Amino acid sequence: MKVKKIAVIGAGVCGLGAIKSCLEEGLEPTCFEKGSDIGGLWRYEVTLHTSGIYKSLTCNTSKEMTSFSDYPVPDHFPNYMHNSKMMEYLRMYARHFGLMQHIEFLVCSVRRCPDFSSSGQWQVVVEADGKQKSYIFDGVMICSGHYTEKHLPLQEFAAFPSLLEFRGRYLHSWEYKHPDAFAGKRVVVIGIGNSGADVAGEISRVAEQVFLSTRRGAWIWNRVWDDGNPMDTVLFTRYNRAVQKLLPSFLINRWAENKLNMRFNHANYGLQAAHRVFSYQTVFNDDLPNCIITGRVLMKPNVKEFTKTSAIFEDGTEENVDVVLFATGYTFSFPFLEDDLAILDSQHSMYKFVFPPQLEKPTLAFIGILQPVGALIPTSELQSRWAVRVFQGLKKLPSETDMMAEINRRKMAREDAYRVQYIDYMDEIASELGVKPSLFSLLLCDAKLAKEVFYGPCTPYQYRLQGPGKWTGARAAILTQRDRILKPLRTRVLQPSGSSSSRWLWVARVCAVLFLSASVVIITQMIYH
Repeated sequence: MKVKKIAVIGAGVCGLGAIKSCLEEGLEPTCFEKGSDIGGLWRYEVTLHTSGIYKSLTCNTSKEMTSFSDYPVPDHFPNYMHNSKMMEYLRMYARHFGLMQHIEFLVCSVRRCPDFSSSGQWQVVVEADGKQKSYIFDGVMICSGHYTEKHLPLQEFAAFPSLLEFRGRYLHSWEYKHPDAFAGKRVVVIGIGNSGADVAGEISRVAEQVFLSTRRGAWIWNRVWDDGNPMDTVLFTRYNRAVQKLLPSFLINRWAENKLNMRFNHANYGLQAAHRVFSYQTVFNDDLPNCIITGRVLMKPNVKEFTKTSAIFEDGTEENVDVVLFATGYTFSFPFLEDDLAILDSQHSMYKFVFPPQLEKPTLAFIGILQPVGALIPTSELQSRWAVRVFQGLKKLPSETDMMAEINRRKMAREDAYRVQYIDYMDEIASELGVKPSLFSLLLCDAKLAKEVFYGPCTPYQYRLQGPGKWTGARAAILTQRDRILKPLRTRVLQPSGSSSSRWLWVARVCAVLFLSASVVIITQMIYH
């Protein structure tokens, strides 16, 4: 049978997982990357228009939860990896599985072939050295992510007309690289997502003053959780998820809000959110409370208007500012893709965030176009594993009507339709693929493993225990995951408190006390006799 050729668009974390998934299923992938290297979002470059990350960016999901499902992060790597460490891991992964030979660093456009309704094929046009070349592929996986188009909401920003009069500089967080350019400045940061909180804190170290302006507030989670463990390894367990499903949502929200307020009272810090903790995007930040308590960051409501040299906030206060930085997120953008509502409607409706339901043939898949409350790498990898099985005809999709009904149910269920619970979504796709771990079967044949799968962190290796793509190292990876969490922490060797030297010292002290006591008794008897 002829080997199907698959085009993978983008060589970031989603694209690398897609290439690997194609190779696993005997497909022939070719990856097209418009940049000059792999890594996508995680590739830091000083040039403004080649990378949207800043120099200090660190992952907010821990390494065990973030890794590819059959390639654990090295045990000596830190639990939360700096972007340079993430790039090092991605290069190791690409070399280990021989992915680089399938990547071409070219700009491309993608459109359906004229006979798509029968063939399901796609035409990909690439340009190099001023010349165009056309390829035909049996399937396409869009892995460009959703951090490609910066969202600068000037038209919807209430203070936009007055911003035109502002003499200072305004920019998007996508353009931010390091804080040096803000030294001695008075800066207002608009938006309090992950980037807004991070950038505000970092700039505050060199700026004269930073004002963080927010409309709805935020619940701030920190990376270090109980007993110093990575937060996601403690909370993202099957046991915790089972308990959450049994309890009403208001109790779960109350527990989490009380837990977060024990670290610092969000209302006292001007961060009190207008939403419950699990109803909106999560914000991870370890430094913001320290910046607020030391006065380096001042919390402010929305900006009402700008003057030539200042910002006037909705509470009536006015502050002189030199720079306005919009940390207002990103929008989906697929400029290389044929603009046709038959491919993707204006709301970017996709069945389980992967397949456009309107296409006659299921040969186009979007990978990583969602916001999991958890790590993206294992989520997108599982999407790719499912997509290639569909491309091969080994898995079937429902009818267009059924897919649209499921899409609409998901949109009605939550305000942010692209935000998903990590374990729930992973299990959902794993069920489609046939790799969801069976706790009952594990309990019967491997109780030790079953216990760790249920009570331990729900790491990606769980989805390699059975079914297509089964990995023989999955069991060992799961049972040793706690060792890999501790390894980078124990860089100072301590002598156990129960060591032999400590015990002998204790015995010596007891003997000394007994000797002195006996001596006192003997001397006393001699005196009185």
